[in-house]
Amino acid sequence: MNSLNRESKNWFDQGGQAYARFRPEYPPQLSTYLASLAPNTFLAVDVGCGNGQLTKQLAGHFREVIGFDPSAEQVNHAEPQTNVSYACARAEDLPLLSRSASLITAAQAAHWFDLPRFYDEVRRVAERDAILALISYGVLRMDGELGARFEQFYWNEIGPFWPAERKLVDTGYSTIDFPFTELESPEIAIHLEWNLDEFLGYVSTWSAIRSARESGREDLLHTFATDIANLWGAPETRHAITWPINMRIGRL
Repeated sequence: MNSLNRESKNWFDQGGQAYARFRPEYPPQLSTYLASLAPNTFLAVDVGCGNGQLTKQLAGHFREVIGFDPSAEQVNHAEPQTNVSYACARAEDLPLLSRSASLITAAQAAHWFDLPRFYDEVRRVAERDAILALISYGVLRMDGELGARFEQFYWNEIGPFWPAERKLVDTGYSTIDFPFTELESPEIAIHLEWNLDEFLGYVSTWSAIRSARESGREDLLHTFATDIANLWGAPETRHAITWPINMRIGRL
């Protein structure tokens, strides 16, 4: 148990490399579906792209894909691809030609935007009949005692340390203004099987974890890590984890 405690302390002190390693990948059917809606497959733009999780998947469907993120650290951890480029830019000021993009996505990012200004920029860069997709994945789901302990941690213990914008993610962006012709979205989810290291590594990437540490509440984090480890079984055991994907999709 002592070695586990020493390891758990390290989970909550990781940067962009941990984000790139542990953030769940979107299922291929997401990019396939979005590409099927676009008026053409010339240019897709992924805004708030992070380390390029969705950006690189769109590359299989579009001639060119550009990912923009205001964080140089995130962009530096993105994987290069032949038809994909990355640049640091804010969502409200995209270095793109007007009427150039057939698909604009924002995955797990729109809650940070100044939405009225972002929407104005979307209208500027979008081709006629282009698609805007705001994508988020909901709170993860696990079965049994693991799921119950996680929900207690997420909603009651770490919950106060989430920024206010996180509520928009938890509701699937359902409450935000979305002034476009809205399309229905299919049911898509992320399904993974993770071992203990992968699960705690993912939790370590949360902004709420950083806030808790800065507030001197690392005790919450280590108590949770210990409880989860005790419920997990052997650390290498893989448990099923699901994230529902929520989307607001509009045609311009």
